[in-house]
Amino acid sequence: MKKILNSFTYITLTTSLLLGSCAKKIDDAFTNPNADVKQPVETLLPNIIANMTISYAAAGTNYGLQNDGLYIGRYVQYWATNTTANQYDRMGGATGTSDILGSIWAMHYFGQGQNLNRMVEWGIEDKKWDYVGVGYAIRAWSWLTLTDTYGDVILKEAFNTSQLVFHYNEQKDVYEEVRRLCRVALSYLNQTGDNASQANLAKGDQYMNGGDVNKWKKFVYGVYARSFAHLTNKGADYYPDSAIYYSNLAMKTNADNTIAKFSNVGGTGTFSYFAPYRGNIGTLRQTRFIADLMSGVNNAFLGVSDPRAWYIIRENPNGTFKGIRPNKGTDALTTNDQPQNFWGGAFSSTAAPATDVDSRYIFKNAPLWPIMTASEMAFIRAESYFKKGDKTNALAAYKEGIGLNFDQLIADYSVSVPAAHIMDASTKNSFLANPLVVPTEANLTLSHIMLQKYIAMYGWGLVETWVDMRRYHYNQDTDGGLQVYRDFTPPAGSDLFPDNNLKVVQRARPRYNSEYLYNVDELKRLGALDLDYHTKEQWFSIK
Repeated sequence: MKKILNSFTYITLTTSLLLGSCAKKIDDAFTNPNADVKQPVETLLPNIIANMTISYAAAGTNYGLQNDGLYIGRYVQYWATNTTANQYDRMGGATGTSDILGSIWAMHYFGQGQNLNRMVEWGIEDKKWDYVGVGYAIRAWSWLTLTDTYGDVILKEAFNTSQLVFHYNEQKDVYEEVRRLCRVALSYLNQTGDNASQANLAKGDQYMNGGDVNKWKKFVYGVYARSFAHLTNKGADYYPDSAIYYSNLAMKTNADNTIAKFSNVGGTGTFSYFAPYRGNIGTLRQTRFIADLMSGVNNAFLGVSDPRAWYIIRENPNGTFKGIRPNKGTDALTTNDQPQNFWGGAFSSTAAPATDVDSRYIFKNAPLWPIMTASEMAFIRAESYFKKGDKTNALAAYKEGIGLNFDQLIADYSVSVPAAHIMDASTKNSFLANPLVVPTEANLTLSHIMLQKYIAMYGWGLVETWVDMRRYHYNQDTDGGLQVYRDFTPPAGSDLFPDNNLKVVQRARPRYNSEYLYNVDELKRLGALDLDYHTKEQWFSIK
């Protein structure tokens, strides 16, 4: 949420899914704010980018990854609620008239929606090829994020303003569209001359890539890489060489990372949704899974104390790292073993502090919020090489991914970390020299790769980590007889939400405040009216 990113909003919400048309007599009486009233594309891009994290505008607020991330983060056990009976800790889906877990849907169809279409259209008219390429790049990313959250979505009829109801398309079709849009994005990003210029692109791109077209190209290649890496269960549709190829063209250093920024000035809309200023995460506490993973308790890294813990999670009064299991409240931890909240307050405190001086990492008022990083791309290569049976390159990429994450934390997230625990190059090198962390080629496992990727994307890699865990079916899939996500235990039995029928969560339902009001027949066809629809496995993860 950036003040500058919300200075202009083009869309307005209507009673249909995608800016459905009003009755003709209303159109005749009032000027439609979504009609062809041309605006400078430089004013459209800021709010389009804002929707990638969290939007804040009169026509649509709190759309984007961060809002839904509060709940997805529970599914992957980044965090849990400090009390019992939370339905999302229990892998429940949205119920009743709730729009929870509908923010990514709203981001794609409303917040970006026609704004992005117009930016592309007017960018072509004005020969601002860089803006056109950025528009297609964001749309490719958004489609992938959307379908990985909801499964089948409205693709072919999307943004058709002559319709009030819409048909859904299969996820495989959406993946094909993602790759098509990546090709189109690159074709425009490669165009120079006319009215394309770094200085002008930077006007709309101030809080993402600063007008750097090469960074946007790497972002597109990263979307490509994700789209291939997600399909490990799809047999003939899985191409590990393609995941390797495109990840090599994507971010290779932290200078290439796609990072969203917040201005941290003015009103609410300039601060992160996770900020103490916003007060939205006061009940969240780190889980036992992440705390054990970083403190030498997890069986994959038994005895290894990870120095990154002081950066990304919170210590307790004893100066150690412990966490809670979902639906367990304090989980029987003594007061001195209970972790601080993410703003540096006591476990029992849910109130937001007046400042973010004690917050760390992505939990500050105006953090650098990663969208895609070089470390993630390295782990995509590591997994893909491993799948190919090439452990030499898998190990090299695995080590690279860890090192890049260390470097990113040291450079960008050392503020408010206790002085005694500030990391440097020697800290990184010592960690990488530990054979319990970086084993021999023969001893490298998928568990090593996926758990270190989990750590590197902790807190911000919300949908991607959820994709990874669903690809490996939470705790069901094994590598050499070992769980891929070692020691990860999803809720079971009475700890699962009753509507789940003893099944784990696989998707979010479509946004209530459009689909369940106006698109009911299509939802019936999908089975989306069933109480356990959120447990229906998605195409990408089905073997």
